[in-house]
Amino acid sequence: MPETLGLIGSGAIGSTLARLAVTAGIDVVLSNSRGPESLADLVAELGPRAGAATPEQAARAGDLVVVTIPLIAYDRLPADALAGKTVLDTMNYYPQRDGLMDEFESDRITSSALVQQHLADATVVKAFNNIAAHQLGTLARPAGASDRSALPIAGNDAQAKRDAARLIDSVGFDAVDIGMLEDSWRSEPTTPVYVAPYQGTPPTGLGEAELFHWGLQTPGVPVPAAAVLELVGEAERGQVRAGIVPGV
Repeated sequence: MPETLGLIGSGAIGSTLARLAVTAGIDVVLSNSRGPESLADLVAELGPRAGAATPEQAARAGDLVVVTIPLIAYDRLPADALAGKTVLDTMNYYPQRDGLMDEFESDRITSSALVQQHLADATVVKAFNNIAAHQLGTLARPAGASDRSALPIAGNDAQAKRDAARLIDSVGFDAVDIGMLEDSWRSEPTTPVYVAPYQGTPPTGLGEAELFHWGLQTPGVPVPAAAVLELVGEAERGQVRAGIVPGV
């Protein structure tokens, strides 16, 4: 378990991870593009284990660093400050938000492999990218709980994946290794393991806006490691790039 978790990006996923980490006894250093002062309320809510900083400072402070910003901004990540770090990449490609990116439309590279190219001196692990923020908070369970969920991870370095798995365990989930960064597409939108299994089956007859709000409120259903492995195995490459899934 890391002593300090750095977070670059403090939106829904970042703030939820910060809450889970603080509950687990991990110090967090949060950052975003708007500056540390914009995080004052969140830091006050989280208490003495939390602090705010610039992205460069959060990168240098973290034993592990989570990057959770829009993928279109991946090249703004502070590569020098992240050198030598294990970086957990939660980012996904959403064409409706990020615009069309030829690298992904042609399946030439996965998003995490592209991030790894930018962060050449860091070690990237894909993690926390296939669950909506609300269910990330509500489905966290202690180790050994019968209703504990699992999350997939992918990366090229075995030690980095072990570090990621320890963090995931600390915040309430099991980790399932699904392979290398080139395999990380298997947990991307809109593959079978992406978001929907953790939310469960929505009520029938909901419109798009209603479905979005339902996803923000439903406590979700557990997805154990065996189910994650089965769902990952069902993924087909052409399923990716379908746009933003409501509730994420």
